[in-house]
Amino acid sequence: MRVVELVQVIERFAGHYDAEDVGFGTVYKWHPTGVLLQCVCGERLTLTGSTSICGECGAEHTSIVREVLAVRRPQRDEDAHPWRYERS
Repeated sequence: MRVVELVQVIERFAGHYDAEDVGFGTVYKWHPTGVLLQCVCGERLTLTGSTSICGECGAEHTSIVREVLAVRRPQRDEDAHPWRYERS
């Protein structure tokens, strides 16, 4: 008998860069595509393709993360390569 765990997907967010101005230019930090979900233990988790285990109870959410992240949205070039559109 297979037990189905109920996990609530709260939000899916696209990968993006955060820009930070520094002394001689701009530094871009990548934030990968991820999923915010609520685990069966009640913990809210932000998971990505490389992190899919609940730190509280150890539940593995790999299949859910892969399923949600498999739906890809078209991305604008400005979002994927912000340094190309930097205004000096």
